[in-house]
Amino acid sequence: MDHPKNERTLVVVKPDGIQRALIGEIMKRYERIGLKLIALKMFVPTEKMIEEHYLLDSEWKKNVGEKAISSYVKKGETPPSSDPIEVGNLVVGRLKKYMTSGPVIAMVWEGAHAVELVRKITGGTEPRSAGVGTIRGDFVVDSYQMADGADRAIRNLIHASGSVPEAEKEIPHWFGKAEIMKYSVPHEATLYDADIKSILG
Repeated sequence: MDHPKNERTLVVVKPDGIQRALIGEIMKRYERIGLKLIALKMFVPTEKMIEEHYLLDSEWKKNVGEKAISSYVKKGETPPSSDPIEVGNLVVGRLKKYMTSGPVIAMVWEGAHAVELVRKITGGTEPRSAGVGTIRGDFVVDSYQMADGADRAIRNLIHASGSVPEAEKEIPHWFGKAEIMKYSVPHEATLYDADIKSILG
């Protein structure tokens, strides 16, 4: 079985994250926990690339629609539709406009429980309800209510893979094999070796 330290996840700093000058802060949060950056690039994606990204998982549209509807109901607000697919289509259209509005930074992070830890550090999709201490909870004031009122995507700084299978589909969509680096860093021994042998020389 592959060692857990080899788990990988995709992170994309969205155009608002770049405009807010939060690139370093975002990267620092992931690096600080012990994850290793193994791929990085900056570019303006096409609408086709964004649409394909969000539809890599055939259930994504329905799931995101259900999640958005549930968030509205929980807050005592009326969702734009009760049909998850209709809400999902609305979300995809807005995301294409948002994600192609400026440069993004795509990254691959590697380390034990990379997907889960990045999601935890990043915080919930809606910044308004994201936990204090998470990136979205600490740096964004946006909400589904404001985004829908302005007919735009929610501005939440980052995309992060939601599961290991999702990451395995998303990473090759954004990076070729030659763009992903294989290297070691000293702190990996402290994190993963069965015995820490080198501390006392």
